[in-house]
Amino acid sequence: MDAMILAAGVGSRLGEITRDLPKALVPVGGTPVLEHVARRLIAAGADRLIINVHHFAPQIIGFVEERHGFGVEVRFSLEAEVPLETGGGLLQATPLFRRAAPFFLHNVDVLTEFDLPRLYARHLESQALATLAVQQRESSRYLLFDERGLCGRLDRRRVGEAELHASADTVRPFAFAGVHVIAPALLDRITERGRFSIIEVYLRLAREGSQIAAYDIGRARWLEIGNPERLAEARRVYETA
Repeated sequence: MDAMILAAGVGSRLGEITRDLPKALVPVGGTPVLEHVARRLIAAGADRLIINVHHFAPQIIGFVEERHGFGVEVRFSLEAEVPLETGGGLLQATPLFRRAAPFFLHNVDVLTEFDLPRLYARHLESQALATLAVQQRESSRYLLFDERGLCGRLDRRRVGEAELHASADTVRPFAFAGVHVIAPALLDRITERGRFSIIEVYLRLAREGSQIAAYDIGRARWLEIGNPERLAEARRVYETA
């Protein structure tokens, strides 16, 4: 099984922490977040990792090589000029996928403890184009799901910024957890180009009638190290674990 780790971000919100260090190599509990994520994916069945890189790319590549690829095959997708965001990064890495089975897509700055194999199994059961790990928690941005799957989004940072493209009796808002399982067929349906979010792809495909499913991780631990405060929280959790 393939798994892609999105590690091309600059990490500008971390300020001085990422002045000389890529976000992927920021340590939590004495271990760089990239290694935390990689080993979780391998334990879930991934035998090949695809890692996109941009900011301090040689540091990330050198680190992975020092770790002997964490014991699996690793391919790198270099975004030389600018980071291409989640969707553009996936599109550029498309030739690296074997397409034999659904694959994981995982943000490098997300540390979780939910059951990754169960997410994968639920994806296989649903036969959706993609299954997104989501959670009911406070957020400024939500994805909206009805009984069929993704049906819109709500952005509380912008007054009136909401999108709903299906009529449903019950619509539930979820915060996205930064982990997906994706069917290989989705790769050929990405028509967007340049820098773009994978969420834009999901919303378009859902409008066109494709199923984008949700997997609720419930109360499982979810930590995101996007800014110094959240990084400090993650470090407290892992140092006391």
